[in-house]
Amino acid sequence: MVRSRPGCEATLNQRKFSHAVIEETMAEEKQKVEPDSESAEMGRRQFFVKLGAGSLAVAGLGGCIFGLQYLAPSVLYEPSPVVNVGKPEHYPIDSVTLDPRFGIFVVRLQEGFYALSAVCTHLGCLSVWKPEAGVIACPCHGSAFQRDGSIIAGPAPRPLPWLKMWLTDDSNLMVDRATMVPSQNEYVRV
Repeated sequence: MVRSRPGCEATLNQRKFSHAVIEETMAEEKQKVEPDSESAEMGRRQFFVKLGAGSLAVAGLGGCIFGLQYLAPSVLYEPSPVVNVGKPEHYPIDSVTLDPRFGIFVVRLQEGFYALSAVCTHLGCLSVWKPEAGVIACPCHGSAFQRDGSIIAGPAPRPLPWLKMWLTDDSNLMVDRATMVPSQNEYVRV
């Protein structure tokens, strides 16, 4: 057996005690420091979690908006092809009147009324009535038409189409720009 000196044992116990005190003090200091760094680290973590969740929410909202736009009908709301051109009294007999709002001629003869498209059949220019020559002329490429829409001259491949016309119960002339009728077949009598 090894014998230790009587004073050494007390010193050894003191060293163990002082080591234990130092370790406890360091552990307490470490605990004091760790919550601060842990809370700062948690704050960073929470920041990035919130940033990621916000980014996903914005992306999801954008996807929903584009999805709703995709599902919505893509239609062009055009004006009605049926138009009111007014009362018969506004048109003198043997007249050809251009209505540029609707692109039509309203013609009144002794036989009655009829309507012609004012759009040239060559390239779609708006033609005009030339009263001094008694013709409907296209200013773009020189096509000329008689008052009944038949071709006189020019590069136009077809005559001007006649459009469906009728008189309403309240004595207004109506024209359906989408419905063509055979020429010299339908006169609206007043």
